[in-house]
Amino acid sequence: MPRYIIERDIPGAGKLSPHELQAISQKSCAVLQQMGPQIQWVHSYVTGDKVYCVYIAPNEQTIREHAQRGGFPANRISQVTVVIDPATAE
Repeated sequence: MPRYIIERDIPGAGKLSPHELQAISQKSCAVLQQMGPQIQWVHSYVTGDKVYCVYIAPNEQTIREHAQRGGFPANRISQVTVVIDPATAE
């Protein structure tokens, strides 16, 4: 199944409290549970004003549906075509 990177513009994301991050995570998980196993949240990276999320989903529309149901921005969605790491250099 395809993997996606979702870029979410969230001003002040890097200053969100652990409680706020927990609430956002709980909302996301609740929506995922409603949508079924075809979409999975792998993890997210929180930066100053953005959150970058890694998801597994059948298509971009499923990612957009999750964002809409959860009230999350999905400013840019990119399908991952290849994953490389230091072992790729060997």
